[in-house]
Amino acid sequence: MPLIRDEGVVLRCHKLGEADRIITVLTRDRGRVRAVAKGVRRTSSSFGARLEPLGHIDVQFHTGRSLEVVTQVESIFSYGNVLAADYGRWTAGQAMLEATERLTPEEGHPALQQYLLLIGGLRALAGNEHEHGLVLDAFLLRSLAVGGWAPSFDECAHCGEPGPHRAFHLGAGGSLCTDCRLPGSVTPSRPTLDLMAALLTGEWAAAEASEPRTRRDATGLVAAYVQWHLENRLRALPLVDRSVTPR
Repeated sequence: MPLIRDEGVVLRCHKLGEADRIITVLTRDRGRVRAVAKGVRRTSSSFGARLEPLGHIDVQFHTGRSLEVVTQVESIFSYGNVLAADYGRWTAGQAMLEATERLTPEEGHPALQQYLLLIGGLRALAGNEHEHGLVLDAFLLRSLAVGGWAPSFDECAHCGEPGPHRAFHLGAGGSLCTDCRLPGSVTPSRPTLDLMAALLTGEWAAAEASEPRTRRDATGLVAAYVQWHLENRLRALPLVDRSVTPR
């Protein structure tokens, strides 16, 4: 049987039968893959603990009748072990996993940019490089941009008229000028849009200089933008602790 080796991040796992699991992995080369890990729930399993969500792994599969089967796995890094010590960073990591799975709907379809975004986001959380809420919002905005839904924060998303503009419409893709403004548009503050733009482009000095109220407003707008384009909310987002913890 053909063997396939890849590296990836475990997004989710659930029980199968008495001793097996089905794991969902975002791999570097082949995108999202579901595979059976046989016997991993037994205490004698040699690699069950490595196949937990937030685990970065080197994994070998062989093709089965319906799903691939895990035959070997080595841990590269367990982000879960690090993030479990901090509820805010842990929940942010879980939201990243859920968003990644939702944004990679086709199994076996390469998604290298999304994979690299996920690895970068988890490293930032594990290293406590920035406030976890900012890291999560930056990850969500960049993931949507990779998916083709990059929001416009300055020029009009409809006609391209240079801004800044006050109106912001989720379905239209961002800021709208007065002539293009649609019903249902909101009017976020300029600092809120500037913060979101900074998170999208990685301008961390500007992002970390933002006020708490601006961060709260940006978080709400990011969540609404994600929900609009995914056509459903991320279940993990309401669980994320948005309080700022010392780094």
